[in-house]
Amino acid sequence: MFGLGKTKPPPIRSLIGEGVVVQGSLRFEEGLRIDGEVHGDVVAADGRSILVVSEKARVHGKVSANHVIINGEVIGPVTCDELLELQPKARITGDVRYQTLEMHQGAQVEGLLKPLKTAEKPTLILAASNDA
Repeated sequence: MFGLGKTKPPPIRSLIGEGVVVQGSLRFEEGLRIDGEVHGDVVAADGRSILVVSEKARVHGKVSANHVIINGEVIGPVTCDELLELQPKARITGDVRYQTLEMHQGAQVEGLLKPLKTAEKPTLILAASNDA
């Protein structure tokens, strides 16, 4: 799991810049950073992936990737196959599915938090922890 320092994350090769508004769904490989606004689903292709939704970004649609870092706003369901990092200014309106969750103080979720695998205990990481 590259999100916990075991392997290097994939490179972020694509950027939706601040002030850009995209109408329609996006499918990406490796890494994507969103600083603008997307009205549509943002879904990673198969393989290792990382998605960053920055502080000023807004996504109105489904979000799905291996490693997801959110510090902006997502209105729609979020699915994260590995590590989901909710930064202090994260705002999610929708259900969240995750393998491992790191949630900082100030992050907000209006919806259900559900681990992907219910047979195992999900991994939760305290943002203030020195162990992570």
